[in-house]
Amino acid sequence: QVQLVESGGGLVQAGGSLRLSCAASGRTFSSYGIGWFRQAPGKEREFVAAIGWSGGSTYYAASVKGRFTISRDNAKNTVYLQMNGLKPEDTAVYVCAARTYGAPADPKTYTYWGQGTQVTVSS
Repeated sequence: QVQLVESGGGLVQAGGSLRLSCAASGRTFSSYGIGWFRQAPGKEREFVAAIGWSGGSTYYAASVKGRFTISRDNAKNTVYLQMNGLKPEDTAVYVCAARTYGAPADPKTYTYWGQGTQVTVSS
C-alpha cells in the first residue's frame, strides 16, 4: 500500500515557476514508478511526466518537455516536478500516481493516486 500526498501548488504569473512535491508513505516506495497527471475543468485527465523507480528513466508530454523536470529522492520518499516557464494553459489540478509496471503515460497502469494540488497560472 502506498499513500501519496501532493503539495506545492499555488497561483503564479505566466513565465513563473513552481515545484510540486509528491510525498509517499510505505517502505516500498523505491519499487514504484511515479507519474504526474493533470486535469483542467471540462477537460480529460492528461499525462504530464513520469519517472522510473530508480530515477534513471524519465518521460514527458510534448506540451511540457523542456519546461518541466521530474526527479525523485528515494531516501525522502518524494518525487518532485519542477515547472518553469508556466503558461495559462498549465492551469489544472496536478495529481501524482504510483505504478509497478506498464506504459508510463497510461493512467490505467497506475494503482495508487493522490488527491491533487491546484496550479493556477495567470496571464
